[in-house]
Amino acid sequence: MNETELYSLWCEKATDDPDLQTELKSIAGDSDAITDRFYRDLEFGTGGLRGVIGAGSYRMNIYTIRRATQGLADYVNEAFPANPSVAIAYDSRIKSDVFAKEAAAVLAANGIKVHIYSELMPTPMLSYAVRTLKCSAGIVVTASHNPAKYNGYKVYGSDGCQLTLGAAEIVLKNINKVPMFDGAKLISFEKGIEDGTIEYISQEVITSYIDKVAEQGIHTDLCAASGLKVVYTPLNGTGNKPVRMILKKIGITDVTVVPEQEYPNGNFTTCPFPNPEIKEALALGLKLCDTVKPDLLLATDPDCDRVGIAVPDGKGGYVLFTGNEVGAMLLEYICAERTKLGTMPEDPVAVKTIVTTDITKAIAKEYGVKIVEVLTGFKFIGEQIGFLEDKGEENRYIFGFEESYGYLAGSYVRDKDAVVASMLICEMAAFYRTKGISLLQARENMYKKYGVYTHTQKSFTCEGASGMQKMKELMTMLRTETPKAIGGLSVIRFDDYLDSTSVDCATGNKTKLTLPKSDVLTFALEDGASVIIRPSGTEPKIKAYYTTTGAVKADSEALEAKISADFQKILGF
Repeated sequence: MNETELYSLWCEKATDDPDLQTELKSIAGDSDAITDRFYRDLEFGTGGLRGVIGAGSYRMNIYTIRRATQGLADYVNEAFPANPSVAIAYDSRIKSDVFAKEAAAVLAANGIKVHIYSELMPTPMLSYAVRTLKCSAGIVVTASHNPAKYNGYKVYGSDGCQLTLGAAEIVLKNINKVPMFDGAKLISFEKGIEDGTIEYISQEVITSYIDKVAEQGIHTDLCAASGLKVVYTPLNGTGNKPVRMILKKIGITDVTVVPEQEYPNGNFTTCPFPNPEIKEALALGLKLCDTVKPDLLLATDPDCDRVGIAVPDGKGGYVLFTGNEVGAMLLEYICAERTKLGTMPEDPVAVKTIVTTDITKAIAKEYGVKIVEVLTGFKFIGEQIGFLEDKGEENRYIFGFEESYGYLAGSYVRDKDAVVASMLICEMAAFYRTKGISLLQARENMYKKYGVYTHTQKSFTCEGASGMQKMKELMTMLRTETPKAIGGLSVIRFDDYLDSTSVDCATGNKTKLTLPKSDVLTFALEDGASVIIRPSGTEPKIKAYYTTTGAVKADSEALEAKISADFQKILGF
């Protein structure tokens, strides 16, 4: 069917949600709007689905949710024929609760036991439920930190990690066999509750999760008397209850919540981009800091798997720390204090993604920690914990993080966790405060010890059908017309993770890359600098990551500005 025929079919069949009919009627005769909604299906990747909420095959709605869930149900019933079960969580986004219940209804109709949270919960608590309840799979309805018009559907395996590449391919094949409107089995959510096929997750599971988070503390006994003062914003998402609960549990009670962003609101009216990576999302929190004067501003994203911070700059204002800086400081803190206490495991392991700061390698060398590098995506960090668990060595894992504000200590979940990260950040701040050291001073001490590393990430938006094609063309161009220099620095090594090859640019010698195939390119430059580029797996963007080093911050920042400006010209943006 072409786009016009699909539009007519949806006008006829998509009657279970009145919002869809209203939208379909509003775009009658608008060929561009119709094409945008029907030119392709919403793609099921390794993370599941993510897209704009609305009518059409290229939108998030109850029909695309039902179809995807039927594909997942077929996979679960085949892979786990004995007592299959799935856990479900959802965030504060528009229709998240609706989509979660639709998924539950499809699974129940397929004879699969469903465990669903009775209210919105952070993404890591879905991973925890999968593992604790020994489920076959898990679903969390979230679009993380995307704008309000988006929602998503992330799928997890029985290990609590996001679905593996192989399993995702099977689910995708299953989905492609399912007709949009009559292919999914369905019962009412209420019937599932009545007959016990659908069951709400108990408070005991929530309590045990908080207990596991608390176990990751090192000096929590110092928190109550530290005098630490915190301003916190959950950005209208899921973090409000669990983050405040864990802070109270460790004795941090002077917590002021940003009132406009305290309660769930899928419209995110106070921050169009509810992403703690960007300053605009923290604007209200920073404004409150001017009055409260806290030691720390803490911000978690809507599904509470990422956390950002700001600290006093010593001049009356506040400065934001990057994900790389916070992650490196946490790694240094964990290594230093566990070493002093004698609680470091034998042969400790920390895990980071290939786009995450290399200062970790210097920290790891100082404390005898093995650094494992993985592809972008926290599922690969979770996978490494699983490898250790298979050998009975999961206690060797001490910390993992990625530059995009995702952190995890402990092996109780297999995804980034802003609840444990919030606790550890506050504990670290409280600990340093008892020593008369601010977090700003602690960062400077880290730079003095290991050198200055500057890391930035720039995203280039490529919307619609033409945007997808443009991203493919850019990646092809970089492979076939590989730049010899960027920002005046020679490219000394070129890594293509899709081709699994690393090329020494001086000799032309090739070696094989051992990480899984992925559409990622790395340009290693002189003086320890680098540029990494990849298309986003969840957004219509192509992302570039820049790394520079220097004796002082001003030098590394100046070099980063030069490299990023030149690479933007190479890309044609």
